[in-house]
Amino acid sequence: MTILIKNGTLITAGETFKADILIEGEKIVQIGQNLTHPNAKIINAEGKYILPGGVDAHVHLDLPMFGTVSSDDHYTGGKAAAFGGTTTVIDFVPQEEGTLAENINRWHAKADPIASVDFSFHMNITRFNKEVAKEIFSLPELGITSVKVFTAYNGRMRLSDGEIFRVMRVANAAGILTMVHAENGDVIDILVEEALAAGNTEPFFHARTRPGWGAVEASLRVAALAAQAGDAPLYLVHMNMAGEVDQLRYAREHGLSMMGETCPQYLFFTEEDLRREDGAKWICSPPMRSVADNQQLWQGLERSTIQVVSTDHCPFFYDGTTPIEYEGRKVAIPGKELGKDDFTKIPNGLPGVGDRMPILWTEGVGSGRLTPNEFVALHCTNPAKIFGLYPKKGSLLPGSDADVAIWDPNKEVRYGVSVARHRTDYDLYEGWQLKGFPVMVFLRGQKIVDGDDWYGKPGMGQFLHRQEGEILH
Repeated sequence: MTILIKNGTLITAGETFKADILIEGEKIVQIGQNLTHPNAKIINAEGKYILPGGVDAHVHLDLPMFGTVSSDDHYTGGKAAAFGGTTTVIDFVPQEEGTLAENINRWHAKADPIASVDFSFHMNITRFNKEVAKEIFSLPELGITSVKVFTAYNGRMRLSDGEIFRVMRVANAAGILTMVHAENGDVIDILVEEALAAGNTEPFFHARTRPGWGAVEASLRVAALAAQAGDAPLYLVHMNMAGEVDQLRYAREHGLSMMGETCPQYLFFTEEDLRREDGAKWICSPPMRSVADNQQLWQGLERSTIQVVSTDHCPFFYDGTTPIEYEGRKVAIPGKELGKDDFTKIPNGLPGVGDRMPILWTEGVGSGRLTPNEFVALHCTNPAKIFGLYPKKGSLLPGSDADVAIWDPNKEVRYGVSVARHRTDYDLYEGWQLKGFPVMVFLRGQKIVDGDDWYGKPGMGQFLHRQEGEILH
């Protein structure tokens, strides 16, 4: 099909200009003024903005945890993403039994038949030895150019500092980016044991047993390991502390190839939200922090210290005993009620993949904290560049995939669970008044969202074989 989007204002990471976009099949083929085509379907975007489809580089779909599973799979999560303007997501493959390739194949078996937007994978490295080191070198052949390690979750996912150092060296030699979840697992274990012994089981103690200083200390420690590993490129996930912004800035000012992301929840909420009657809704790892941390994370975005806004989307039902209706069917999945008497049993994670771009448009662009071009850089172009997808994704260029979000800057929405399309029973932004919202979304030239209507289908999303990414300085 040939589509001609007329009269819109294109917003890229570097420019804002009026132009038409001609799409043939899956690709953008021409951008210019007063374009015509004898057989094109015309879409009039007068008064609208044209953005690249968003790239969410941090999601967890169909992830087993605490005897249940995250409630969005690769179909429902992709659908939610699309309604928020995101057309590409990158999920994480757990390292379980077998080789890395066998683990990746198991994740493909889950995702490939049902994915509704384009997707790729990061590979978790939670067990390391000489054989795993050899397997890491083969990951680019499988389309994966990023691995993730943990300084927390002792006995489950954490590697020792020496092992993390070895992973960084191997990954660097293979052209692979190392991502790090930075907390202090030893301190967390001690504080959790003490909290439970004292009968402190409420959700608030989830935050109090994962101190923010552990994230600050661990972020500097992994930066130092990366420096000693030959300036191995490093990406700090879900930054939540003001001190992490300081450490990232310090590392970058000293020439390290280090980058970072934050997530919307760390910009708007604090540990005090865990004191609410429904505080379990806000439980994620790492936890929200303070207003001062919110503010410095915003400054990190405004000053380009932080390169990416992602979501760490990992939703669970708040009350998995009560079904919701999803696409005409009743659905109930055990969720946060599993830990009603013990915060350590509450599944860690939040919905967010569909919220990210609409919320940050209103609160970032609408407030003047971000320009529209900075918004596109943070949500589309930077993650595409860092994770080896640019210019196929995250851009509006001839030859790029025709992933397009038509954005109405004047559309007002009372947001919440009835608007968001996550397959869960709550939304953190319930009742927020938004201005600016995607009204039409295309995935590789196929219309998948038009207002409230969904045209996507299971399996239409394609796996993205990624190249070596860029280091953004």
